[in-house]
Amino acid sequence: MPDSDIPRVHKLLPDTLHQLVRPGMAVVRLETTHERQGVLDGAWWPRSRDIAAELPALITALTEHLGPVTRIGLDAAAWERLPTRLIVDDHVVHIDSFPVGDDTVLVTRGDQDLFSLLVVPPHATPEAASAAMTEAVRADNVSQAAQILIDTGTGEVGPET
Repeated sequence: MPDSDIPRVHKLLPDTLHQLVRPGMAVVRLETTHERQGVLDGAWWPRSRDIAAELPALITALTEHLGPVTRIGLDAAAWERLPTRLIVDDHVVHIDSFPVGDDTVLVTRGDQDLFSLLVVPPHATPEAASAAMTEAVRADNVSQAAQILIDTGTGEVGPET
């Protein structure tokens, strides 16, 4: 049965999600199982701590695969100039500040469907970022975001200045 014939079930992730990264696109991976059993649902590797520059590409990528994103939760201490909302592709996305740490972003689809993504620090090497993102999307992952970053060599370096 082709994917287009499979009805979308709320709270599930699509089976096919990995695409080539193109210039201007977000570097994001999502867990590829429907069950969402891991601690994290995916990972995001922004190139800077400028949220206005980084977040629109993430929202566009997530909307393409998950449907409309209504809210993003971030730790204000980890980002430059955190706005209260952004307009992305003609949709308003509310930005909430939570003390979740700079290693996590919370994404709300619809009214209450919450996704938790590991945030790979912009300073990470490509090898460390790839390892962290791979670990985050493993269906059997039981490690929290901060531990994944430590285990994969991105360390606990604070936001760029």
